[in-house]
Amino acid sequence: MLQAANAVRGAVPVAMRSAGSSSLLLTENQQWIGGPPPLMDKLSPRERELVLKQGRRKVLNRGQTLFSQGGKHDGIWLIESGRIRVFYTSPLGREITLAYWHVGNFVGGPEVFEGTVHQWSGVASSNCSVVHLPGKELRILAAEIPNLAIGLIEGLTFKGKCYSALAQMLGTRSITQRLAHLLLHLVELYGVEDADGTVIAAAFTHADIAHMVGATRQWVTISLKRMQEKGIVLTKRSQIVVCRTDVLEEMRGQASD
Repeated sequence: MLQAANAVRGAVPVAMRSAGSSSLLLTENQQWIGGPPPLMDKLSPRERELVLKQGRRKVLNRGQTLFSQGGKHDGIWLIESGRIRVFYTSPLGREITLAYWHVGNFVGGPEVFEGTVHQWSGVASSNCSVVHLPGKELRILAAEIPNLAIGLIEGLTFKGKCYSALAQMLGTRSITQRLAHLLLHLVELYGVEDADGTVIAAAFTHADIAHMVGATRQWVTISLKRMQEKGIVLTKRSQIVVCRTDVLEEMRGQASD
């Protein structure tokens, strides 16, 4: 169960004032790696206060569900801290990750108001704090605060481009190419230099990676083992160390399954 706290009061939390939000998604456009501008970025302190007075904070532990595919939709959630994984589940139960959204982004689309059902699910991939803005109140706020309405449009436009890019990647790139591409993205976002290479300093299981590239967990495990045998990556304390980004660059552009 989500843990509801008191209604949010006062100015926007410090974590949401960052210069740029971030996201993790499978795209060939390097400019999209950082994500869209934070929804609240263009609002004045007074406008932020008005928006957040209509919200309620929810705290989620890693693995807790924020919203479920097919469930009743009502508004959006602003991410204050942590990371939310958004994913689609097929009728056969297979999952494909659409994106991981970080601080400053909102989740719950593509509808942002109320009266429909969720097209996909959202789950906390780390401990998170989010602010729920109900659809009815959000509709009124968007009519009263132009910069909020613009932020919603910009965010939805960005997400639409991302999901279109994901469909293109799944349809035109081999699984091996997508894996190499994803590892390079993870290095870009979470890379920390190490004596053996660049450590991906974030917790992603083989199943997580499989859901992002459209493969099975077993395929990812076997592929990473082969890469390790070739000196491309190294598994170290349950983390992936990328030793040869140059080889991954070649694989991204040339590999076939």
